[in-house]
Amino acid sequence: MQLLNRYQIPIFIIIAYLFAILCRMEWVVWASGYSDFIWNNQLMISTNDGYAYAEGARDMIAGFHQPNDLSYYGTPLSTLTFLLAKILPVSLETIMVYLSVFLASLIVVPMILIGKEFGHVKEFFVASLLASIANSYYNRTMAGYYDTDMLVIVLPLFAIWGLIRLHFRGDLGSFLIISISMLIYNWWYPSSYTLCVAMTIFYAIYTIVFERKNLRNYQAILFMILAITAASYIFKLALILALFGLIYFRSYWLNFKLMAVLFIAVLALFIAFGGLNPIWFQAKFYLFRSLGDSSSLAFYFYNVNQTIMESGRIDLDLFTQRISGHWSIFIAGVIGYVLLCVKFRIFLVAIPMVGLGFLALKGGLRFTIYAVPIIAMGFGFLLFYILNKAKIARLNLIAGIITALALMPSLIHIYYYKPSSVLFKTEVNVLDKLGKIADREDYTLAWWDYGYAIRYYSDTKTLIDGGKHLGRENYAVSYALTMPPTSSANMARLEVEYTQKGYEQNYNGKNLEQILKDYNYDELGKFLSDIKKDKFSLPQKSRDIYYFLPDRMMGIFPVVAKFSRLDLLNGKEWADPFFVIATNFAQVDNGISLNNGIIISNDATHIELNGQKFRVNSYIETKYDENMKLKKTIHNIDNLADIYLIYMVDYGRFILLDKEMFESSYIQLFVLENYADTPFEPVILDPAAKVYKLKR
Repeated sequence: MQLLNRYQIPIFIIIAYLFAILCRMEWVVWASGYSDFIWNNQLMISTNDGYAYAEGARDMIAGFHQPNDLSYYGTPLSTLTFLLAKILPVSLETIMVYLSVFLASLIVVPMILIGKEFGHVKEFFVASLLASIANSYYNRTMAGYYDTDMLVIVLPLFAIWGLIRLHFRGDLGSFLIISISMLIYNWWYPSSYTLCVAMTIFYAIYTIVFERKNLRNYQAILFMILAITAASYIFKLALILALFGLIYFRSYWLNFKLMAVLFIAVLALFIAFGGLNPIWFQAKFYLFRSLGDSSSLAFYFYNVNQTIMESGRIDLDLFTQRISGHWSIFIAGVIGYVLLCVKFRIFLVAIPMVGLGFLALKGGLRFTIYAVPIIAMGFGFLLFYILNKAKIARLNLIAGIITALALMPSLIHIYYYKPSSVLFKTEVNVLDKLGKIADREDYTLAWWDYGYAIRYYSDTKTLIDGGKHLGRENYAVSYALTMPPTSSANMARLEVEYTQKGYEQNYNGKNLEQILKDYNYDELGKFLSDIKKDKFSLPQKSRDIYYFLPDRMMGIFPVVAKFSRLDLLNGKEWADPFFVIATNFAQVDNGISLNNGIIISNDATHIELNGQKFRVNSYIETKYDENMKLKKTIHNIDNLADIYLIYMVDYGRFILLDKEMFESSYIQLFVLENYADTPFEPVILDPAAKVYKLKR
């Protein structure tokens, strides 16, 4: 017992850390049973954005990358991965899968250290267990989730620990903990700038209200401002160390008058290097979202933020589950946090993290992770507060039982939450083959969800990806995928050539405006009409273009279509296309009943929807033969009808769609393989994904 008391902090940290790691290994055990998730003898990652950093690390290992290939060469996560790949005797793919397991689990360290400062280690040990596997935090830091989220909460918690430590100890070491944590945080995750500014401002308000005569607090604020100033990291680190040296060796110089002068100088530096611009950008993207992405002065484009699930608004029940696993734990955590702030006013400095977490109610579920550790601390504190007030016998045993019960919702969530890898082995095999066929300067056209993975596995360029996907950038790709092959080919060639020229001539992504200018079009409508013509004059070909058409894009195809189904002059959306996919269906007396209420007549000549009958233009059946060649059986029924019916036998899937969607390049090339007499030639025809090469 004496040994436990002596080494209580490291023992609690080790137990909590191992617990967090063990829970994250659940996905590895499950996913390892599916060969579809394995490539190059290792599991593949489950997050699209991870392939951006993987590409950067791969290129750093190779020592080079192509000009304008959008590689994340030299970014923090890529750099860390590159260094680990050089040091550790494991593959790059292995690091990608497991890095988040070991880094994200570090969340328990600052939480328990904060508990030590408060003198409530057991309470914060309980909190660290709860926070380490809370739904939203687990989802974004589990094994296979290779992204910057693995340290997005850990680093600000170290900064908060430094502020609390400074409050209780007043030592100079706390200055370095605060500033270095924020400096690394800002380097690791540039979007952290908003939270860092909020923490700095709130700590300044706290100081003015409660500790206005504490010189140490003002010194800490100076360190915080220096850490978030948008200067080079080496320059900021030098200033931080210089200020630390000044305080350490000449503290008697730093009276309030000199502090005021330093404040003015540091604030001037802060404003000169960007000030609040990044905050305004984040606010526009997540809070003031609108239909049109009017970053192009001439046109309105569809805002991608409206289609990203993690940026979608959530209801209160899901909000509480994401933060604490269950609404009851969440409420207890909120009450506990209030009690903590009453007992320790310094814990008010955590309000920016709580506030950012609550922003999820408007800005999207991705923000919930920020509130996770703070609400968990509140729960742990309230638990022991009540047990102590009630003078419960065998307090630790009862607390352990309640903690286990509180962990159950999150543990159940972990057991059932089983995301697949971003791509399946069959899809990666297609991209790997493409990489052996295409040149590094060639472009692969696909929806932005696949951009990073395409670049990692095929090493070709892309037009859009998870970071380059504003409405104006998505428009051309959406148009190419949802329009007939001729107009699709014309748009693809224009977009690729003008994207390349734009890197040299700095169009700032305004390809469409430049195209209209170069082609002397006064009206957008005239251009959109002419581009449909086979003899449309195209710029000189500088590289090949490949279309990557995966089967799994079928589920998001209507969303893809949205980006080109609007009036660019006013942002008004057109009606959604008729596009229905059904894999669950059953034979009934009057036909085939789909799970969405649609009934297909037995002779496939009409469908019933909402009590109305609609004639079918054509019924097409597709099936692969023993040589994996696609065979089509076509039944023309009513040339005047607008509904097409396709049954993909091998996929067990019905597709009901209107004429526009039927004539789209994606349907014609992937589903039907109608490439004859089009500007495309097949390169890889795999049922999981097909690749076509543009001939013009």
